[in-house]
Amino acid sequence: MASSSTASPFCTWLLAACISSPYEKDHPMRSSIFQSPKRLSQWVRRKKLISKCSYGGGEDFARNLSSSFSVSGIHNLMSSFLDFEPCYDSKVLYESLALFGSKRSRTRRQRQMNGAVHSGITMAVPVQRAEQGTTKKKPLTKQRRVVVTGLGVVTPLGHDPDVFYNSLLEGVSGISEIGAFDCARFPTKIAGEIKSFSTDGWVSPKLSRKADKFMLYLISAGKKALADGGITEEVMDNLDKSRCGVIIGSALGGMKVFNDAIEALRISYKKMNPFCIPFATTNMGSAILAMDLGWMGPNYSISTACATSNFCILNAAYHIMRGETDMMLCGGSESAIIPIGLGGFSACKVLSQRNSEPTKASCPWDINRDGFVVGEGAGVLLLEELEHAKRRGANIYAEFLGGSFTCDAYHMTEPHPDGTGVALCIEKALDQSGVCREDVNYINAYAASTPTGDLKEYRAIIRCFGKNPELRVNSTKSMIGHLLGASGAVEAVATIKAIQTGCIHPNINLESPDENVDMNVLVGPKKEKLDIKVAMSNALGFGGHNSSILFAPYK
Repeated sequence: MASSSTASPFCTWLLAACISSPYEKDHPMRSSIFQSPKRLSQWVRRKKLISKCSYGGGEDFARNLSSSFSVSGIHNLMSSFLDFEPCYDSKVLYESLALFGSKRSRTRRQRQMNGAVHSGITMAVPVQRAEQGTTKKKPLTKQRRVVVTGLGVVTPLGHDPDVFYNSLLEGVSGISEIGAFDCARFPTKIAGEIKSFSTDGWVSPKLSRKADKFMLYLISAGKKALADGGITEEVMDNLDKSRCGVIIGSALGGMKVFNDAIEALRISYKKMNPFCIPFATTNMGSAILAMDLGWMGPNYSISTACATSNFCILNAAYHIMRGETDMMLCGGSESAIIPIGLGGFSACKVLSQRNSEPTKASCPWDINRDGFVVGEGAGVLLLEELEHAKRRGANIYAEFLGGSFTCDAYHMTEPHPDGTGVALCIEKALDQSGVCREDVNYINAYAASTPTGDLKEYRAIIRCFGKNPELRVNSTKSMIGHLLGASGAVEAVATIKAIQTGCIHPNINLESPDENVDMNVLVGPKKEKLDIKVAMSNALGFGGHNSSILFAPYK
């Protein structure tokens, strides 16, 4: 018995290794085409080894083994070996057959089918199990509604949502000459620069000294959104922090910190900020904010160029809708007005060079537009599950209805010529949120004041909503410039404030409209009153990223 147990693994291996002999005989094309000469020679050597096998049956064993292979399939093979009990264990054999068969059948399903064909075993049991599995359906649950209960901003026009939006309504421009560094060597010398900003009361002094501005903007705007949403210390203590999360992204992250680290490296790595790597990553702002708050729910950042904020808002809402969280801080932050940022965009030839008239440089849909004006700042929304918000008596600004995102799959920096990706995104957003196109009467467009981009988005909008006589479209970028990864969130704040106030801000600098646009659709140089039914905010980005999100008055 001791010797037989020792020999069993060898015999089991031998049986499994030779199992494909009849398969090759029955399938000569498989053997000749898909197997190399070296592979074939291995089977020949194994057959010779079988003929010399004498253990557990000697010549009779080899003869029975060969005859088993000359019959058809594993089933007869197993039957002929019942007389050689000392040479195999049935459980080990089946496991070995499955192991060696996996070289031919890469998936579990393929292994099952392969075994059924060559052994004569039917698939009745697996099929029955599959049928039983399909009858068990997950009970339908009512989709949870998502509302906006807090807003936070850091912008060139102010760091309070009301101050910011009132400036927009009055047509105030936040674009000016860059004062943070000498721009003499650059063709563009203007930006939507934040001239005054303090972290007092929002960020610790130690972090303020070391972190990149994009992170400081992010944390400040996030905490401002909480304060605006009535999340006091008492309310915070009663929250289930495992069901609260943060998704605030950035297109470029900590460019200044990383650039400073490179300069320090020219002297020695010892001169580098030891936190330069984590402070440069786009996720660290969300992470540190969560650490400050103790929020243990979903926490990450998304970076999809200038569409970043909308992607973050959408994903945050999905976490709430699926029942994974009750409260989410979401949005975007950016601080790229530094030499490497200005130089990089100048090299791309996408920036306006109207340096003599900074306040008129950003002019979406105007015939004289010559590129966008880079801006900086952050925007954060506090999204909350409706019943959760009602239980704590929260002030509800608006309801988030849904949205979508698509990709042009066309060019790194140029939009699709026909605006196909944008139109598809809008259609999918309407479908996903269950909104009729006739109900959308306000769109805060992406329109960045670029010669081609403005018209591509405009045509997509007209294609989807052209028959709606109530539709009004404007662009916040005409006053604050393009905040890159933060633009979508800041413009979402403007959209929500429009719903709350019943007033939409003007399109400033639209003095000579492009001949391809209709001024009956675009908002003029003055603010307008509008009873908004459903509002849409678009954000597009390098790489062909498109996103649309929908808000409506809470009812």
